[in-house]
Amino acid sequence: MRAAWYEKQGPAREVLTVGEMPDPTPATGEVRIRIAASGINPGDIKKRQDSFGIGMAYPLVIPHSDGAGRVDRVGDGVPAEWLGRPVWCYGAQSYRPFGTAAEFTVVPVENVAPLPDSVTPDQGACLGIPGITAHRAVFVAGPVNGHTVLVQGTGGSVGLCAVQLARRGGAHVIGTVRSSSEEATAKNAGAHEVLLNDQDFRAHITALAPDGIDHIVEVAFGANVENDVELLKNDGSIATYATDNAAPKIPFWQLVFKNIRIFFLGSDDFPVEAKMAATRDLNAALEAGWQGFEIAERIPLSEIAQAHELAEHPARPGRVVVTL
Repeated sequence: MRAAWYEKQGPAREVLTVGEMPDPTPATGEVRIRIAASGINPGDIKKRQDSFGIGMAYPLVIPHSDGAGRVDRVGDGVPAEWLGRPVWCYGAQSYRPFGTAAEFTVVPVENVAPLPDSVTPDQGACLGIPGITAHRAVFVAGPVNGHTVLVQGTGGSVGLCAVQLARRGGAHVIGTVRSSSEEATAKNAGAHEVLLNDQDFRAHITALAPDGIDHIVEVAFGANVENDVELLKNDGSIATYATDNAAPKIPFWQLVFKNIRIFFLGSDDFPVEAKMAATRDLNAALEAGWQGFEIAERIPLSEIAQAHELAEHPARPGRVVVTL
């Protein structure tokens, strides 16, 4: 099969190789997918760059955890009805060496979801990590029906999904954006109100939610935690999946006095049931008419280094997809 891989970490053009390697065979409980589109997430970039100083987990890595295509082989114990089905997958390179930047990938069948007829492989390839993270971030503290949910950073992929999922969950959704150019995207995803995260943010959100916020989906924990605590009701909650500061200060007593719950979310280790619930709800949103992600770039596998560079330094808004 044609595949891209790296055997050392570093800049994309220095470490990514495209070539041929043997076709994989699904083991018991796995399916093999002929990949049509492979999504690039920030985590894929960080692994390749060794951003966390962990080093190479495997001698050779085919990058990317998310992808979409069609099941062409199944392992023992997998129902034959999966054969030939269009699907999207996640976790292909989570605790595994070989991801979706290849003509074929094999994943456990529980990491596969049907791709709705109305959804393109490009969209399917973008759903996994951001969609599952967003679902957990919205619902980890419990149902949101009738609650006010603040989604910080709705211009990002996780924020965009969180807005849609919270809206479908019955919440009143307030989104924040870094620039006015992102407002339309957040509105289209389902935000009731969209605010610029500027010096007037506190006053605006207090006017919109005078009784306080029930739950916050947080992308910049270090920068926002103090404001978040001020905005939350007693017994409110924060679900955070990223931070601008790896060692942020936490306003401990304010959190204690308001009985705030904080959930730190790493998508690789969510419960299996939570991941499967996320796939069902994401598919339901798409089938109900949610447009999903804007695709900014479609780059062939042979130019994967360029795709990684565009994901690191976008030329225009939207997701970068590697096509096969």
